[in-house]
Amino acid sequence: MGLFDFFKKKPVAPKVVVEVLYPQTWENGEAPVEPTALAAEVLQPTPGQAVEIQVPSHTAVEDVAPVAEVAETVETETAVTSETNLDEGLTKTRKTWSERWNAFMANFRSVDEDFFEELEETLIGADVGAQTALQLTDELRNEVKLQNAKSKADISRVIIDKLVEHYRSQGVNEDASMHFAPEGPTVILFVGVNGVGKTTTIGKMSARYKAEGKKVVLAAADTFRAGATQQLQAWGERNGIPVVAGAANADPASVVYDGVKTAIETNADILFVDTAGRLQNNVNLMQELAKMKRVITRELPNEPQEVLLALDATTGQNALQQARLFKDSTDVTGIVLTKLDGTAKGGIILPIRNELHLPVKWVGLGEQVGDLQPFDADDFAKSLFGSLLIGDDK
Repeated sequence: MGLFDFFKKKPVAPKVVVEVLYPQTWENGEAPVEPTALAAEVLQPTPGQAVEIQVPSHTAVEDVAPVAEVAETVETETAVTSETNLDEGLTKTRKTWSERWNAFMANFRSVDEDFFEELEETLIGADVGAQTALQLTDELRNEVKLQNAKSKADISRVIIDKLVEHYRSQGVNEDASMHFAPEGPTVILFVGVNGVGKTTTIGKMSARYKAEGKKVVLAAADTFRAGATQQLQAWGERNGIPVVAGAANADPASVVYDGVKTAIETNADILFVDTAGRLQNNVNLMQELAKMKRVITRELPNEPQEVLLALDATTGQNALQQARLFKDSTDVTGIVLTKLDGTAKGGIILPIRNELHLPVKWVGLGEQVGDLQPFDADDFAKSLFGSLLIGDDK
């Protein structure tokens, strides 16, 4: 062999062995004409049927968890305990109220009819709704006369005091508490249009109740929206909560049935049901919701205890319209107002409670689990109008 002959040798490719694991079925029931044709199938993992793989361990990293897993665990544990302050969550709404109010009072000349017409427009611009704004203006007109308020400072205080009183009075006979079954699982059904944060809210609320010692199960009944089931499953995995799911485009009621059965068999305390939310006025959607409720009540006659309507606070008056339509079509027991921290339209809470008489039970004030908080009308009024009462715009 010459000096360079070694480098001229071509490497020998390793032998590849192909094994047919199962016969390929053909549409006509016969083998293909070409005997050399090869059919390939792309295999996807099936949830719940994973195959255990033994991976050789290394002594240096044997007991060290992956960085991503550690970070996720820490995030979940700390998120349940951390809460956004209500004052912080209402910063944008309060700033808008202050700006509108200061601009309104800057034009103050005298208490006449033009003054009250401008006040009504200011209230409508603050997303309290036309009906509520008209009612408030009439009440304020009488209150100003009753207290004989004439100066700018007196007028401002009378009106703000009346607004605070109105917010608080709406909650006097309002049941904003969550109801639970005396025995067996409690079913909490979430409804609302796509994009308002139903699935995320379920993830946050389920983590909250699990942290309180409740045994929770989730049912992914939004089978039509791409990624909805995977999103809920991700929340379940993060919080260590089982998720009952079906195939894509499966009958949502069948998933609800499986969820109810699972909750009963596992002695769960709470079953959260995520539902589809295409158009709020879609007849088929409302029929699906009615069917789900029939399935639930057939297995658990006193359920669901709660039907929570999720509304996106950033949509303002559109959220009010959604609330009207869902209230007319379903037995809504309460409102979850999401994304309140990211909007200047927090005033929408007033017409929802005043015109529709639906209690706002929860508000979303941030991204963390602890940022989903029970709604308190008194605290909300203080946070929204308190700066105006003390002359501080924060």
